[in-house]
Amino acid sequence: MDERWVSLDAKRLRAMGHPLRLRLLGLLRMDGPSTATALGRRIGENSANTSWHLRQLAEAGMVVEDTERGNRRERWWAAAHEVTTMEVEQLAADPELAGSVGAYLHAANALQYEWMGNFISELPSWPQEWQRASELSDRRMCLSAEQAQELTERMAELIESYHREPEPGDAEVHVQWRLAPLRRYLS
Repeated sequence: MDERWVSLDAKRLRAMGHPLRLRLLGLLRMDGPSTATALGRRIGENSANTSWHLRQLAEAGMVVEDTERGNRRERWWAAAHEVTTMEVEQLAADPELAGSVGAYLHAANALQYEWMGNFISELPSWPQEWQRASELSDRRMCLSAEQAQELTERMAELIESYHREPEPGDAEVHVQWRLAPLRRYLS
């Protein structure tokens, strides 16, 4: 994995389990460096609370201080990585981390749901070519755990193969990939 990616360990997982921290990291990744005050204004939080959560993310290595901006009174923050991954089976196996795994996954799911909801609300204002290019669907199929893992890995490779620097006319897109078994198929 390159340095654009970070895998959650126990310390990072605990830091990322708070919905506000996940939101702050998401804003820094999407919109670039910012101050605690500006981020707080965007999400309706006071700067002291936002600053505290940014420091927690910094201690976990998820954000870094952007020393090229600001001054002694104004601290700028930037995302340390573009992508976060998690080895669910390793972290979930630790009983002390089970709550943190659940908190992180629920917070990430809620944030992704919100992003898609925002797009759906704005859909009429998007050009037709972007309306046509967007996707919100689901498929059901029967797979073994090994096939599901292979599909997930192949989807990740396909998505990563499209990663490049922005070009004129591009729009930043949010790709969500989810695969989860339905309980009724489990034996």
